[in-house]
Amino acid sequence: MKIAVLGAGALGCAMGGVLTEAGHEVWLINRNAVQVEAMTQRGLVLRTDGVDRAVLVRAVTSAAGVDSASGPADLLIVLVKSFHTAEAMRSAVSLVGPQTVVLSLQNGLGHEEVLAGIVGRDKLLAGKTYVGGTQLAPGHVIAGTRQKLTVIGELDGTVSVRAEAVAAVFNAAGLDTTVSDNIMGTIWDKLLVNVATGALSGITRLPYGELYQVPALEACAVAAVTEAMAVARACGVRLSITEPVEAWRMAGAGLPFEFKNSMLQSLEKGSVTEIDFINGAVVQQGVRHGIATPVNQTLVAAIKGIEKSLMR
Repeated sequence: MKIAVLGAGALGCAMGGVLTEAGHEVWLINRNAVQVEAMTQRGLVLRTDGVDRAVLVRAVTSAAGVDSASGPADLLIVLVKSFHTAEAMRSAVSLVGPQTVVLSLQNGLGHEEVLAGIVGRDKLLAGKTYVGGTQLAPGHVIAGTRQKLTVIGELDGTVSVRAEAVAAVFNAAGLDTTVSDNIMGTIWDKLLVNVATGALSGITRLPYGELYQVPALEACAVAAVTEAMAVARACGVRLSITEPVEAWRMAGAGLPFEFKNSMLQSLEKGSVTEIDFINGAVVQQGVRHGIATPVNQTLVAAIKGIEKSLMR
């Protein structure tokens, strides 16, 4: 299978690396030339259980660098930051052919609408993954792929042949993957987990170990998730999380004391965050359905203020 990973950061490299090892023609697209050069020169170095191994990969800075001799991609995995979705997808339309499947595994809510406006809703699969990746150096990544679930599915809830085919490819590569008939429920479940800790960690600058030591932060997280669950129900979404505190507990389960989520990492790098697609998506959908979301509105405002201060 010809697979392109659009936004091959740490997570994209972790997934793309094991798919390459499984024998697929995988193209890692990362606009950072330093990253691409490192992978081209020595291969992608994946660290699993403390052991490094080099994987010979195809890495390019744009879709234009993908060899067209074998035709368009069979599968295009979208992993760019939420706010880059439209720009990145427009730059990669040359990879989309009549049979191409476009799979978003991004954090947050609303990417499917953005992608559908560019490639068409019929091309899309949606999904969430708990696979992890941490960059140690250019082209050197800790790959948290083992026993980490990925869930994919059709937006209309059908269990399609193409979704099962993608799942089979992932499973054969060691990426534990299932097909869901309730993918929007899965997306919202993961959103609740992000709502619980993302903004709070970014605002307080606390890694998870310290975050979970402050009872007031747990209370705030539970209040934010309570709002989000009310919005999800108003949207007609079937959740598997039944109590708001579950999302808070799930967010930190099994993670080391020093773990930093992506929102905190973005702020520490002086970058904007994905707040508009996480707590901001809750606020937006709340307005649409007449559900008040004051806690999430406050969290969004605080993150926006921090982003503004970093831009000075």
